[in-house]
Amino acid sequence: MTQTHVAFSDLRTAAYCARKCYYQRALPAEEREPPPEVEAIRALEPRYESLLEASPDALASEPIAISPGRYRERLAATRQRLEDTGDWERLRNPDERDVFATGRHCRGIVHKVLADPLEPVVLSSGAPPETGVWQSQSVHAVAAAKALAWEHQESVERAWLEYPAYGVIRSLDMTTRRKAQYRSALRTVRELDGPPPRTTARSKCNACEFASECGVKTRTLRSLLGLG
Repeated sequence: MTQTHVAFSDLRTAAYCARKCYYQRALPAEEREPPPEVEAIRALEPRYESLLEASPDALASEPIAISPGRYRERLAATRQRLEDTGDWERLRNPDERDVFATGRHCRGIVHKVLADPLEPVVLSSGAPPETGVWQSQSVHAVAAAKALAWEHQESVERAWLEYPAYGVIRSLDMTTRRKAQYRSALRTVRELDGPPPRTTARSKCNACEFASECGVKTRTLRSLLGLG
């Protein structure tokens, strides 16, 4: 029996919380589109050079997540680091943008495709961790790499995560552990025929739009402060 392709977004969500993925997949297609603020943050990426030259007031009007001064410092440091490795120009001038890639098991939009060597770039609207990338984003990046590798019949050894609202760009190698996490997420999505167990990491539930439907009790700000 032929299995359908799994969307990158489903893999990412399943790696974060399988139960959230179950509820999300039940939504109509139009309700699964990213909100306008996500697109606004992604739109920062092609303008890094002009953002580095922008005034503090101009930067403050952009959808950045940190102060203008801190953003400029962080983005300048990112540029310097990547210029030193010879990657800045490749990331600024990708071979393709917004490519719909279909692999053997998954498919979705690859925000940027780099050539020589072939590497995908995923844009995140959220915040980066202190080091590395979040596991759910690692799964997304591996899925993008596998889809490109399948289409091009060429191995992909590295992927990139960009956080435009923070001026941060990080790379990740296609390690055995990351590939195993991807395969685990793929199995999870394909086996979703009912609500899976609730996550034990309840901090994930506080901002989840499905918390009430899921039935989990989330802590209010008042209770977190010991006032209730």
